[in-house]
Amino acid sequence: MTSAHAEPVNGELPHEPEKATLEGRNKIIGNWLFLGGEAVLFGTLFATFLALRNQNNEGPTANELFSLPLTGVATFILLLSSLTSVFAVQAMHKHNVKSLRMWLMVTVGLGLAFLGIEIYEFYEYVVHKNFGMTTSAFSSAFFTLVGFHGAHVAFGVVWISVLIGQLFKKGLTVVTAPKIYVSAIYWHFIDVVWVFIFSVVYLLGKVG
Repeated sequence: MTSAHAEPVNGELPHEPEKATLEGRNKIIGNWLFLGGEAVLFGTLFATFLALRNQNNEGPTANELFSLPLTGVATFILLLSSLTSVFAVQAMHKHNVKSLRMWLMVTVGLGLAFLGIEIYEFYEYVVHKNFGMTTSAFSSAFFTLVGFHGAHVAFGVVWISVLIGQLFKKGLTVVTAPKIYVSAIYWHFIDVVWVFIFSVVYLLGKVG
């Protein structure tokens, strides 16, 4: 039986080093369980938003606020970051550490660009459109849902940045590989959540 921290025979990494140890496999399973709980939380926030989306309290409506070109650019950037994280995992499976680090850094850069757009969007709402957290039930639901997602993106950016540092320090091993793989799954999850936010919050807000 392979031990939790055992290196592969002859020091060679297998094709999927994230699954080479029991600890690595357990981390992947634990991450899926964690994301299941996160899906429930986001589902609750979506349900709350849908229930309150028309409670404007005479404040700005979704149609008056949202700019689809801006959120469209943010969506493209985040979806592109999901693709670069796939390239990172592929590089990991090829044991190409230099390419792995590069794609992870690109993913982080795209994540920061997305956060920059979101911060700008919130600033415009609060400062120029008098649409803050306490403006109405709709605004509270909006900032809670979108802000909660933004916090997840920020966490992912910090997490992947730390892993890049570990790659520079420790290289690619059966210990670092599961962390990278799990972070990629997490990143895909927050990308999928954003697709739902873009559809339910922004698109529905403009056409509904």
